[in-house]
Amino acid sequence: MNVLELKNVSYRYNDAPKDEYVLKNINLKFKKGKVYAIKGKSGSGKTTLLSLISGLEKKYEGEILYKDKELKKYDLDKYRSNDVGIIFQSYNLLPHLTLKENIILSMDISKSKIKDKDIVIKRLMNEVGLDESLINRRILRLSGGEQQRVAIARSLSYNPDIILADEPTGNLDHETENEIMKIFKKLSKEHNKCVIIVTHSKNVCELVDEVYELKKEKKGSI
Repeated sequence: MNVLELKNVSYRYNDAPKDEYVLKNINLKFKKGKVYAIKGKSGSGKTTLLSLISGLEKKYEGEILYKDKELKKYDLDKYRSNDVGIIFQSYNLLPHLTLKENIILSMDISKSKIKDKDIVIKRLMNEVGLDESLINRRILRLSGGEQQRVAIARSLSYNPDIILADEPTGNLDHETENEIMKIFKKLSKEHNKCVIIVTHSKNVCELVDEVYELKKEKKGSI
């Protein structure tokens, strides 16, 4: 069963001519237990596609199905805080808060019923390769690789089916990129997550299960 499917999805900006689309007739299928890469040149619609999948933009043509139900029929705020985890290139962590406080905030927003948050946070830290000694350290005192791991742990804090990552290794060196990709592959294989990565990295594309390419010259078609 596909956890997520796009059927003839097209999108254009409100002020664009009627025949000028960022994405045109996109058909994609995503399953749990796999890591996907979406690549393409600047302007090909990668970030727009991520916005559609995450429910941040709903003025599209065609269908986006989450567990066979059209995404527009969902409570999209609940969808984003429970069913899909989003990891940004800039991490989007609150720098004045500690590692622990950032993850607890995500738990609280999702209204997760977790009895002992400290135990869950330490488990998540272990899964993404963070030492427990960092739990009360402020974000600004963490390295780039550590911050990215916190961002991944935060996205997992409410156990979503889908992990969306926007250029998650773009600010990292090659060695750290490989370590982050090992985490994503572990999440897909051992925890049955669907991981979708938007990337420019050739290395990332070589490490995933399947690559989808958006082509700018074809108005975003595949």
